[in-house]
Amino acid sequence: MYKNNVGSRCRGIARLAATLVGGLLAAGVQAQDYGPQHSDVPAFVEKMQIEHGFSAEHVQQVLDQAVRQEAILKAIARPAERVKPWHEYRAIFITDKRIESGLAFWDEHAEALARAEKEYGVEPEIILAIIGVETFYGGNMGSYRVIDALTTLGFDYPPRADFFRRQLESYLVLTREQQMDPLTLKGSYAGAMGYGQFIPSSYQAFAVDFDHDGVVDIWNNPVDAIGSVANYFHQHKWQHGAAVAIAADVEGDQVAQGITLEQGLEARKTVAELQRLGWTPRTQLEQDAEVMAFEFDAGERMQYWLGLNNLYVITRYNRSVMYAMVVHQLADLLREARPQ
Repeated sequence: MYKNNVGSRCRGIARLAATLVGGLLAAGVQAQDYGPQHSDVPAFVEKMQIEHGFSAEHVQQVLDQAVRQEAILKAIARPAERVKPWHEYRAIFITDKRIESGLAFWDEHAEALARAEKEYGVEPEIILAIIGVETFYGGNMGSYRVIDALTTLGFDYPPRADFFRRQLESYLVLTREQQMDPLTLKGSYAGAMGYGQFIPSSYQAFAVDFDHDGVVDIWNNPVDAIGSVANYFHQHKWQHGAAVAIAADVEGDQVAQGITLEQGLEARKTVAELQRLGWTPRTQLEQDAEVMAFEFDAGERMQYWLGLNNLYVITRYNRSVMYAMVVHQLADLLREARPQ
């Protein structure tokens, strides 16, 4: 009788365990996706211990609670700026509602924006456009746990695994320094955080306590977020009052030779070189000025642009010319719509 009861209890426990595990799997949760059995985890734990003084047990406990997210891997493989033509990409961000919300955010935080312009030399509309494109002025800061995003990409996304493991390293350090729970903060599928969607290394390098309350909070404090975005642009050599991009007209059969985007964002041609290829800037530029040249699919026609230094600075925030142009155009629309 005793043996039968034991067997019955064991079978009951087994069924309960199976039910719990099944429920977790059905919910998309897998136990210890990033436990010691993952080939790259032990080396990362050791690095955090040796270079940053973490206990190995603490780091492993955090990683044990990170969950591999297939949705993150799918999202990073198909970012909008890579799969959509310009006219569709632009329509996502340039809307009446985004402009109206930007003007309201400007009114609410006018003092902080004016102070950021004075201290960092970055116009309010550029700061607003970044925050507007990134999170709709704080309305959508991301729904993924940052720990899940960075571990998923750091350990299961080979094309950029090294980069995201470095971000995970920075994230664990900054949450320790700011006394935050690394398991609770949320952000984008790429682990970007707060109003301006700073990745952890950008937070460490550029985030500032702009309201001087002793805390650098880009998640809940729009004033710190404003100052942090301004500091980012200042440190990347934004030129206050300088042009960002100039439209161009193009004629002839050598147009493709003027397109340097395929060669990377650092590629340049002089205005004189482009003019010999049939490019005519709609605003006068010095002949020896070096510019980025690119074309956009505007739907019914192609658009041609010359990008100047300030456009390049915007691409330091996100390495996409389409992203930089939509920030630039939203900024222009916000400035033009604001009552003087």
